Amino acid sequence: MWLLSVGHGSRQALVVAGPHANEPVGGATVLRLAERALADPRFTAGADATWNLLLCLDPDGLRRNEGWLSGPYTLGRYFRNFFRPGFHEQPEWLPAGAAAAALPETRTLLDLQDELRPFLQCSLHGVDVGGGFVELTRDLPGLAQRVAHTAARLGIPRELGPYDTLYWPNIGPAVYRIPPPRPGDLAAAITEAAVESTWYHPHRYGTVTAVVEAPMWGVAAVEDGSPPADRAAVLRTVSHTLRRDAQLLERLLARLRPHTTGAPDAARLLAPVDDYLLVCPGLADTWDPDIADGTRPLPPLSTAHLAALRIAGRRLALRTAGLLHQLVTGAGCDPAGVLPDLDRLIGEWCADYLDGCGARWIPVARQVEYQSRVVLHAFELAERYAPACSRSGEPGWGSGAAVPMHLE
Repeated sequence: MWLLSVGHGSRQALVVAGPHANEPVGGATVLRLAERALADPRFTAGADATWNLLLCLDPDGLRRNEGWLSGPYTLGRYFRNFFRPGFHEQPEWLPAGAAAAALPETRTLLDLQDELRPFLQCSLHGVDVGGGFVELTRDLPGLAQRVAHTAARLGIPRELGPYDTLYWPNIGPAVYRIPPPRPGDLAAAITEAAVESTWYHPHRYGTVTAVVEAPMWGVAAVEDGSPPADRAAVLRTVSHTLRRDAQLLERLLARLRPHTTGAPDAARLLAPVDDYLLVCPGLADTWDPDIADGTRPLPPLSTAHLAALRIAGRRLALRTAGLLHQLVTGAGCDPAGVLPDLDRLIGEWCADYLDGCGARWIPVARQVEYQSRVVLHAFELAERYAPACSRSGEPGWGSGAAVPMHLE
């Protein structure tokens, strides 16, 4: 992993690109941030700050996405070449706590956090289909308004009800509060991300972590905050579709699995497949208004929430199908005869994203500009609300002032 440092200030900002293997935009964003910090002393000497820019947290995983990274950027090409490791091999997560972290990438990041004790940490993520949003471990008053202005200027839809944040506090439109980590089973951890993580590890130093999500294919419906016309009918369709898709994939996997022994990369590809198929039945039941048991009722849902749930269910199916597709094509043969079925399903499901959801590709330059501007807004606000961040204790959140940085 490569780390760029810009500036010589005593206060540290840490920006982490590439935490998920299929989310490459952060790598270009950190280079843009380095250019901005070098060109404008307000971001370094004027703020007594040093920018620490980690170019990619999961370079091995990113390399496995090279099949679509060179373009052309189509949904079919993306999902047929999609890779993201299983939950236990994702370097941001600490399912057994920091002391038990085994991945070298995770240990490197933890050591960096403990050394720098940053006042701000930004984790750069990418939404494959949907809209942009931000998740925070501490409030940054004013960030929602800045995100709204930046998104409008760049034509980026804001996601007003992301699947990830369904049960999380809403700080402002498209800005959400990450709950403190809590124990839970694997299915809950995969679907809610409310587990011990490198997002919360530096919390003891007064760090605010901002997870900045930038979309690749934008969907206008995810920023429609209006009440839905028929909430139950939409939920019923989404849950039944997810249940049906998962059953189709389970049958294809059952046909394929006996032939995977000794196949190249079988274990690495099957781990995320098993993770995705593990969570599908529980999610379908939770979303189904006819069988939900009331133990965890859904919150009030807008049209944006329902659009996000539709996208999320289809995402689970497409990722699973894409990984199985690679398992077959990587082996160079198809003894189970599943490839035609996988190609058909991927084609149909991608067409639903394009025609049914209105998904449209956002040029890379606009993704990068959006994400870099949101990071700079978070930097300015974190500087304002954590002016006395020290290397030994909690900063004085809620006081101080910042020099305005006119980014638009």
